[in-house]
Amino acid sequence: MRHVISVHDFSVEEIVDVLDRAEDMVAIARGETTSDLLRGRVLACIFFEPSTRTRLSFETAMNRLGGGVIGFAGTQATSVVKGETLADTIRMVSGYADAVVLRHPREGAAKLATEFSGVPIVNAGDGAGQHPTQTLLDLFTIRTEMGRLEGLTISLVGDLRYGRTVHSLAIALSKFGNTINLVSPEGLEMPGEVTSELMAKGMLGKACHSPEEVISDTDILYATRIQKERFPDPVEYERVAGMYRVDPDLLSRGPEGLIVMHPLPRVNEITPEVDGMPQAKYFEQAFNGVPVRMALLSMVIGGK
Repeated sequence: MRHVISVHDFSVEEIVDVLDRAEDMVAIARGETTSDLLRGRVLACIFFEPSTRTRLSFETAMNRLGGGVIGFAGTQATSVVKGETLADTIRMVSGYADAVVLRHPREGAAKLATEFSGVPIVNAGDGAGQHPTQTLLDLFTIRTEMGRLEGLTISLVGDLRYGRTVHSLAIALSKFGNTINLVSPEGLEMPGEVTSELMAKGMLGKACHSPEEVISDTDILYATRIQKERFPDPVEYERVAGMYRVDPDLLSRGPEGLIVMHPLPRVNEITPEVDGMPQAKYFEQAFNGVPVRMALLSMVIGGK
């Protein structure tokens, strides 16, 4: 495997291969056993945007497999503040490491980085574009909790315009034959190219502005944060902030077996009362980033 830039890079068979390998990594991810699969290998995590789960889970994944990690979180103490270009940063870092995990605020930055890197680039989020490794851990969570990846109804709720996690996830879910509902405030609808692809595959369910319209036949409620940092106009953000809240009352209208997922961080779109309910799976989802990224790194860097 070379670069990991988009969920389009993966066939169904390749996705299943990653998830199967991740299952084998769970005990190592929990620290119940150890591995030196990537001993002597170095991963560079370079994050031009804030991150908690993605950065720490990649670092944990590499450490659990016996490798080393270099990188930065934020550009304040790097040569970026002196005017160094992304191209030069990538050229330099790829000489230090066996793979580069990149998060950048500009859509398309990860793909651009591949032109200057001598090692695999893994896209850890590029602006409002794609977040393929989040999609893989989401699929792993769904398969673990639901027992399958096919024939489900998933309702994506929240900021579907700027929320890169749902862009990748919608495409991936459509590969497995699932019905996908799109629920967003006006003006934050799913980008047209994603909606068109869902329609072409016959996977688009309802597109609406209220979760109440879809909750009764939803297997997975996937909530997302309103992406404040992506809004060009603060007034527009204030208009939609706090519009949706997943609470016990909403979940009581859903079917038995419904689960709630969220890529985190949350702000106020899921109330704390939901945390202790059996439907809440977002903290398990966050942990799943470790075995999934362990599996992916072992494939990208070349472990067996």
